[in-house]
Amino acid sequence: MTLKYKNIAYVLKRSKRKTASIQIERDGQVSLRVPLHMTIPQIEMLMANKEAWVRRHLNARQIIRRKNRQRYDEGTRFPYLGKSYCLKIVDDQTAPLLLKSGRFHLKSDYQSRPEADQAFKAFYCQQGMKKVRERVAYFQNLIGVQANRIRIVETKTRWASCSSIGNLNFHWKCLMFPKEVFDYIIVHEVSHLVHLNHSKHFWAQVEKIIPDYKLRREWLRDKGVALDL
Repeated sequence: MTLKYKNIAYVLKRSKRKTASIQIERDGQVSLRVPLHMTIPQIEMLMANKEAWVRRHLNARQIIRRKNRQRYDEGTRFPYLGKSYCLKIVDDQTAPLLLKSGRFHLKSDYQSRPEADQAFKAFYCQQGMKKVRERVAYFQNLIGVQANRIRIVETKTRWASCSSIGNLNFHWKCLMFPKEVFDYIIVHEVSHLVHLNHSKHFWAQVEKIIPDYKLRREWLRDKGVALDL
């Protein structure tokens, strides 16, 4: 259900949870998760108390997106698994984009915004599938579970997800993150193959594999939105 508080649109999600929480999703959507019994006046009071916090974070994300919109010029740097690589514009290659000799090589025919965006997305998806499968296999063996299907996708609100039948989806932008954060996302979703919730048992499972997961999660919340093409 989508509602509004003043001019802030938010998605209301009711469940059998005990407490209410507000979260700003990756795409800027404001999600309000509340117990089944919580009334609309109580929800509006919560939004009133958190209004300044929500507006501050929404404004910060808009500024970050404007500042970090990349240009596909020679020398511009693009991230891949925690490293930053310079862009080189070339004529003599068949593939739209290659990573070689420590640089991204973009064919000059693809330098305009739509074509370059697609070339980079295709690179992250193709290379991402190899890396994601490798890390999922590693952590599956540690935990003793097995995913059903693994995909690289472009989701609206989440960096990754796990379905009730064990399908794992990962946003291609995860390949832009540092390896430590990338691994946290993998462990998070693989742990959902054991606990399809965010209970204390789920977080205990994550902590077994990544004791400092809270630091990595905080990095993702604070800086993940800044990484874009």
